[in-house]
Amino acid sequence: MAVASASTFAASSVAYRQMQSNSSTVSLPSSSSPFCSGSQFFYEISKKGGERKSLVFHRALSLRCEVVSQNLNPIDKAESKKSNIIALEQLKASGIDRYTKERSSIAVIGLNVHTAPVEIREKLAIPEAQWPQAINELSSLNHIEEAAVLSTCNRMEIYVVALSQHRGVKEVTEWMSKISGIPVSELCQHQFILYNRDATRHLFEVASGLNSVVLGEVQILAQVKQVKKLGQGVSGFGRKISGLFEHAIIAGKRVRTETNIASGSVSVSSAAVELGQMKLPESSYNAARVLVIGAGKMGKLVIKHLAAKGCTKMVVVNRTEERIDAIREELKDTEIIYKPLSEMMACACEADVIFTCTASEAPLFLKVHVQRLPPVDPKVGRRFFIDISVPRNVEPSVSDLETAEVYNVDDLKEVVAANKEDRLRKAMEAQAVISEELHKFEAWKDSLETVPTIKKLRSYLERIRASELDKCLSKMGDISEKQKKAVYDLSMGMLKKFLHGPMQHLRLDANECRKPEEILEIMHAVNTMFDLETEIILDTIRSKVERTQK
Repeated sequence: MAVASASTFAASSVAYRQMQSNSSTVSLPSSSSPFCSGSQFFYEISKKGGERKSLVFHRALSLRCEVVSQNLNPIDKAESKKSNIIALEQLKASGIDRYTKERSSIAVIGLNVHTAPVEIREKLAIPEAQWPQAINELSSLNHIEEAAVLSTCNRMEIYVVALSQHRGVKEVTEWMSKISGIPVSELCQHQFILYNRDATRHLFEVASGLNSVVLGEVQILAQVKQVKKLGQGVSGFGRKISGLFEHAIIAGKRVRTETNIASGSVSVSSAAVELGQMKLPESSYNAARVLVIGAGKMGKLVIKHLAAKGCTKMVVVNRTEERIDAIREELKDTEIIYKPLSEMMACACEADVIFTCTASEAPLFLKVHVQRLPPVDPKVGRRFFIDISVPRNVEPSVSDLETAEVYNVDDLKEVVAANKEDRLRKAMEAQAVISEELHKFEAWKDSLETVPTIKKLRSYLERIRASELDKCLSKMGDISEKQKKAVYDLSMGMLKKFLHGPMQHLRLDANECRKPEEILEIMHAVNTMFDLETEIILDTIRSKVERTQK
């Protein structure tokens, strides 16, 4: 059995005859039909004055359609082929209506520390290991061509190439609602949406540390790099999205090397340590017993910043001791005591300040657990939980206890407020670099627009050349191979001459003085003259469906 191509969407002549009626919905054959297996297709037809107005094609996310042509008799095969051709023409008309009016757009749909509280962000958090799966799910949505996910403690942002802006955003928002359990109406209250140049500038600012709680934060650039690394080889992480993140990484590096934004900058981890220092009574800071839960990227940074602030002894709870041994090698003057995860509560009993920074999707400390912990030293007053994990590791209701205080990533704003004005001045320097890189990316993206036109024009003229060559050779009768080659070379030479001018004008050279807008205008003219638009659209639809079927 072969996987169906775009031309097999309308599976039978029965469905086509149904389409001639005035009914608003026409169902294709059921899963028991030899044409479709496990599929959920339907066409909606609206008529006005006897004339078909529009055809909207709907497809379920798990699209699987198989054609069993070997089981059909010749008459059925011919009728099926005719039906497929009709369906392809309808799809072409539908595609033109839907996609030429709105060119594919880059969009970002997200929530971050500036727009949504941690209790909303944590429900949307996606672990790194699940980013490729999320990309596949997003790119299988009807109007999403490419996708990427950037999920950190401060943000959950989805970058997409959408075949239709509004339809694409609607589908992504519904997907976010589905995975988080947050109603769409509530998501929209905290969500921000940016398109094209604004979306690109936003990612460049994110990579440069301009959009973080801690202005100039260094860790976010590594997280943007990780998005690109994990996206490699994932079909939905396409050329445009990959290029977007590549240019964002370049922008982030330039901002940090060419401006002072990163001088004396702090990360979320260092801000968490500073917050702990601020909240502890000054008299008890050096004597406070410190516990760190987790020794991953964030945990390691917390340990380093604690050591830099003068903490000479701490207990670290982690699944394995290997990471602790590596940290000990770097911090030889600090006593780091390893404890397994099974002893976490016992360690908490003896701790005054607890930093939690694990990837656990469920809280590690519940209110009922903390209630049972013995009181801390009277000089300290209360037990401090500084939770920089998203999802949170400490149940929010723990803060209701008189014996405990809980702080999360949203509370770090207090730490960075003091030096905000100085950092904003530095951010102005960074904007000049970002604008330069933004211009380069836009030029690169515009150059991609002409690639399908170049390919289709070459293919179109090649078909004409091959057809006319065959006609010529058939009329010439019995001629030698040398003569055939001469005629072939003549046809190829003419083709190259014909293509030279259009190709030269369609290619966007970095050294060219022409503006991208001029190139795009030429591209649209070529598409119109040779009727290439529909073929390009169909290729987009075919490649998307084929990717979904894999």
